[in-house]
Amino acid sequence: MRFVPATLIALAVTLTPALSRGGEPREPALKSQAALVVDQESGEILLGKNSESKLPIASLTKLMTAIVTLDAELDPGEPITITKADVDRLRGSHSRLQVGTTLTRDELLHLALMASENRAASALANAYPGGKEACVLAMNLKAQLLGMSGTRFEDGTGLSGRNVSTAQDLAKLVQTAHSYPKIRDYTTSTSYQVKVGRRAMRFGNTNRLTRSSRWDIGLSKTGYIAEAGRCLVMQVTLAGRSFIIVLLDSWGKYTRVGDATRIRQWIEFASSRAARGNSAGLRERRGMAAIEGWSDLPG
Repeated sequence: MRFVPATLIALAVTLTPALSRGGEPREPALKSQAALVVDQESGEILLGKNSESKLPIASLTKLMTAIVTLDAELDPGEPITITKADVDRLRGSHSRLQVGTTLTRDELLHLALMASENRAASALANAYPGGKEACVLAMNLKAQLLGMSGTRFEDGTGLSGRNVSTAQDLAKLVQTAHSYPKIRDYTTSTSYQVKVGRRAMRFGNTNRLTRSSRWDIGLSKTGYIAEAGRCLVMQVTLAGRSFIIVLLDSWGKYTRVGDATRIRQWIEFASSRAARGNSAGLRERRGMAAIEGWSDLPG
């Protein structure tokens, strides 16, 4: 008999969908400080927790860096060199891209989105027309255009703890980012290889769920700094419907993955009950909250 650690048994019990006294699927008890589950088509909020709280967002920032870079229609094949200005002197984070490394803008974009490479994102911002300041200005202007009133960017990497947003604003950001094919492709690729000099360097996706056959992920981005905790946003297809999931300030290495799994099981369980003719599914309830201005957003 194979030994199953008690911690895994406890996790399995925690992840099992529960029923309320009325027989309806009970909303999952999420560990993240803020969370949001939105029907992507209608903008209806199916689950929310502190969704209007302004919190640091760490590398979720890189989605907006990618958006303004693509909006500027810059040459994707232009070579960009990592300089000393791209070294993280705020937190001392590690990077495999050494100063002097030259990659194309497209390669840097892929690494920034998939592997959350800070020097790649910094180099993209510094190579933006007008430099880093102009890039950050474009990011904040784009946020205003999207109605992200609780959002503020101070850098293009997310290393600054003063890059803040709300779960509702980030749902708008994910909805917009999902309309860019490159962002969809790059954030969901499981690995990517670049050639640096004579060496081939392979990078992996920071979201391990992209490697799981149980998930149909159309967009993904992780983030982490001490002030923000562990963050995760995704566009996913579950039970034949498209959803946007936002998880902020998840403390603990596996909390955001656990919360995402609880949400998936809740949706699939509720949908299966509805399919069997039970009224207690993810019902279209009159008066259900929706994100303001959702129908005006791309995608």
